[in-house]
Order: sequence, then structure tokens, then C-alpha cells
Amino acid sequence: MSAASLADPDGAPPPAEQLPPITAMSIAALALVIIGGIYLASHLPASVPLGLPLALLAAAGLLFVGSAIWLSRVPTFAWHTFFVVFGWALLAYVVIAGMLEYIFLYDGTSGGALVVLSLSLLVYALVIPLLLAFSVARYQPPDRSPGG
Repeated sequence: MSAASLADPDGAPPPAEQLPPITAMSIAALALVIIGGIYLASHLPASVPLGLPLALLAAAGLLFVGSAIWLSRVPTFAWHTFFVVFGWALLAYVVIAGMLEYIFLYDGTSGGALVVLSLSLLVYALVIPLLLAFSVARYQPPDRSPGG
């Protein structure tokens, strides 16, 4: 698929079938993080087996990184809109993740469970802004090149 095949002379966004499945990958990553968090919370405050939550976290992280890399390879996209939405959503979700982290610390969560929960919050705070920004920018006209 070439850059010319994605670009529409009328400035319309690229058709959905030419964009990577960012929405599906982001929802899958978010679901894995939530499942891992529920599993961990169901065992607290007792000792928590970390095998399953770590595997779910690793899979969610791979889905996030894969979707970000795949999206970065889309040549014609509304990048300005994407980054504006991503920036504001990231600010909001960093605040939310920070409040949740404070709750974990206040409740006395420590050790491996705290590390896994903190990393899960990091994935959560990155995946949702990616999902929101992609969902908005995909319906906007692609950015015009400065020389074009």
C-alpha cells in the first residue's frame, strides 16, 4: 500500500480498511490490564501469585507498543489532531492513574503486587489516550504537507 493510495485528493480521511486495527488492539490491551487488575485485587491483601498478571501485563504492553508502531507507519493521517487529543487525554489519564497509585500506596500495597499494578496503570494511562486520539483523528482530513 503506497502513500498515494491512502491520500484522497479531496482531503477526506483514509478509508477504515486502510488503517491499522488500532481500536481493536487498544481495547484488547485495556481488557488484559483490567483482567490482571481484577485478578490481583481479588487476592489482596493476602499474598498474590504474580504469574498470570505479569503475563497479561506483558501481552497488553506488546499490544500497545505494536499498535503505536503500526500507527506511526501510516503516511497520511491527521497527526496534528491526533497529538492534540492525545496530549490532553494523556494529561487527564496521568492524573487519574496518579490518584489510583496513591490509593494503592495508602492501602498498604507493596512488593511485586505494587509493581505489577503500577505498570498496569502505566499501560492504562497510555492506551486510553491512544484510543481516544486515534478515534478522533481517523475521521479528520489528513494533514497537508507544508510543500504541497
